[in-house]
Amino acid sequence: MESFTGKMKRIQLFEFEDFSWFPGWLRVCMTNLIVILQKGLGVPELLAGLIADVMKKKKLSHIVDLGSGSGGAMPEVMLSLQDLEGLENVTLTLTDLFPNDAMLKKFNTDANDKISYLETSVDATNIATAPEGLKTMVNCFHHMPPKKARAILESAQRTNQPLLVYEMGDNNIPLLIWWLLLPISLIILIIMVLFMTPFVKPLTWRQVVFTYLIPVIPICYAWDGQASLPRMYTLKDLDYLLGGLGSGNYTWQKGHAVKNNGKKQGIYLLGLPN
Repeated sequence: MESFTGKMKRIQLFEFEDFSWFPGWLRVCMTNLIVILQKGLGVPELLAGLIADVMKKKKLSHIVDLGSGSGGAMPEVMLSLQDLEGLENVTLTLTDLFPNDAMLKKFNTDANDKISYLETSVDATNIATAPEGLKTMVNCFHHMPPKKARAILESAQRTNQPLLVYEMGDNNIPLLIWWLLLPISLIILIIMVLFMTPFVKPLTWRQVVFTYLIPVIPICYAWDGQASLPRMYTLKDLDYLLGGLGSGNYTWQKGHAVKNNGKKQGIYLLGLPN
């Protein structure tokens, strides 16, 4: 592992939401904004297309999202999936290493939405602890340092579990340019938060107060949004992570995710048992 980490473009910056002391309610407020951004970029529809292909090919009916945190994109993806022929009855289980109490209450009260949040801890590096189904990791793989990222891929292959990793961004900017543009980028993201917040549903008093009166949310969101870019694994980085993996019984494929209009939106990594 150490032999190739120095070759990667990815760097290990911090994000506020990675820290254990970071308030859970603040993490939820930031996730609300990410969901708005993803919807605007067409990520749910794109992901639904990627997932639908796998579900139909492998005749699966259940999705297990790893590292769900405060919900993320997958509940929106479910709405798109259930509109597709043959996938009306797909179910989704959200999981996390540290399950979110608020999300447990939110997603486990309505059985009709076919979405549940697992109460027990699931470690993505040991996929055997997760329920059966297509495993997904959406916009969270970049949080994993190389050793942990490699362990997740090894675990999927070792247990013969299908795994889809998706990042809606792409680490394609030279690091020096990223640093030079950082002040401007942070300002742009802070302004974006001010315009996106009214579209958050439900809009809580905390979301409003800590956006417009005490701008904690815009500052944290802007930094985490920018810090996530150089943390993302490039396609070449994924080659390093996959070194020695892949066999006659399990195959990996990766590439740019493409929307229906032909535009690229992030990258994906898909591992499938043959």
